[in-house]
Amino acid sequence: MEWYTSNPGWWGDVSGALVPHPRMLMMPGIERHFDASEATKDMASHFTNNLSQTRMVVPAPRNAAASQKPPLKFLIYGRTGWIGGLLGKICTKQGIPFEYGKGRLEERSQLISDIQSVKPTHVFNAAGVTGRPNVDWCESHKMETIRTNVVGTLTLADVCREHGLLMMNYATGCIFEYDDAHPEGSGIGFKEEDKPNFTGSYYSKTKAMVEELLREYDNVCTLRVRMPISSDLNNPRNFITKISRYNKVVNIPNSMTILDELLPISIEMAKRNCRGIWNFTNPGVVSHNEILEMYKKYIDPSFKWANFTLEEQAKVIVAPRSNNEMDASKLKKEFPELCSIKESLIKYVFEPNRKVPLGGETKRN
Repeated sequence: MEWYTSNPGWWGDVSGALVPHPRMLMMPGIERHFDASEATKDMASHFTNNLSQTRMVVPAPRNAAASQKPPLKFLIYGRTGWIGGLLGKICTKQGIPFEYGKGRLEERSQLISDIQSVKPTHVFNAAGVTGRPNVDWCESHKMETIRTNVVGTLTLADVCREHGLLMMNYATGCIFEYDDAHPEGSGIGFKEEDKPNFTGSYYSKTKAMVEELLREYDNVCTLRVRMPISSDLNNPRNFITKISRYNKVVNIPNSMTILDELLPISIEMAKRNCRGIWNFTNPGVVSHNEILEMYKKYIDPSFKWANFTLEEQAKVIVAPRSNNEMDASKLKKEFPELCSIKESLIKYVFEPNRKVPLGGETKRN
């Protein structure tokens, strides 16, 4: 080491080593002549002099833009879920490259492997346990619910933070219920900074737990979804589909999320680097009866239903249900074009599915 440091001329000009694929640096035999003989020194000197004169020039690609990586690439968890599937369709429509995560949320090594192979710019978490056919399932499957909704979500958020990635997390607003400060029909909704006050179902309890912990992660955007509705009226997860198949329904005004309008907004929020907690509902509230009146008007004039009270409902379900109004002013300020819940229902759900013509007669197939 002492000899090499005192004879810097031996190395010559090695700047060619910085050139991609430097062919001249690997001339056969040169690397093996490391004795201090005069002949070797002469040969090395001759080689390095030639190298400085014949340094490779790498031409710029003809289409530089085409060779660049796409500006966005999404990694989505929840491929088999409703929201996860819709996100994939929206990305395809918008031409945004994306891949679905293969790893299980609670398996850290699998999440790291996904991120390293996909190299995403954003991660979307639409995975989670909601229970089949409904949240009552969670009451008897508490360990499974914790594993995904708490451990899995936190693990993904932590891995994303380690890799400098923003995580868009589809959470729930079913962690509140009307109270004295937010009475039903008052128009006073729960805000983003309000602490959850509903733990009637184990599903909601785990969601409230994880939201509180995620507040500490500055790389997470939590979107509080409520009673999601889409234009697919055959989907059993659709709130309209659910209540249209019940024999009886309660009639309580609630904040709700029209996915056809809001999921594209969530992608835009990712582009804008939105973080923190957001009430992800359309402004205002709508009651069960108002939705079913629209269903009757646009879809089936012969449709009938009956109401029952919360006390009567409690006899046929395992866990209580959340009923509340969310304050969507933060989202409305960011996206002024956002429709109110009733406007959105008509524009995105009932008009596209209209079976009753304006004259009032049912269309014949």
